[in-house]
Amino acid sequence: MSIPEHFMRASGIMRPSGDALRTVPLERGREIEVREQGTGRVLGADELGAELGERATLVQFSTAFCQPCRATRRTLAEVAAMVDGVAHIEIDAEDHLDLVRELDVVRTPTVLVLDGKGRVVRMAAGQPRRADVIAALGRAL
Repeated sequence: MSIPEHFMRASGIMRPSGDALRTVPLERGREIEVREQGTGRVLGADELGAELGERATLVQFSTAFCQPCRATRRTLAEVAAMVDGVAHIEIDAEDHLDLVRELDVVRTPTVLVLDGKGRVVRMAAGQPRRADVIAALGRAL
């Protein structure tokens, strides 16, 4: 699957580490930040606290009082249920601060898309739409 055209039109911003991010505007003033290249970091079941999906894994960093995290949880669970071999893992950011810092998670929800080997191929902060999750998942499959 290709990246949706609105990802390509979005203006780019840079993190201090130099990783290119794109701010993607969504409906009603919402936006998400998408790291186009992922981090390349490989994550395993020991770090995430659950088994990875056979083909891909959607990892969600959340916090207890994060309203968009609830909607993101539903969206990711629906997508994982639609695609064979895809798992959804939700991580409480407050309980995993070392991993949050290592991965440069700065807001919740943050979603990582991992390929079948656990390599981070896409990272986005903010509440994603189902179509965007499916498109990002296409890179991992």
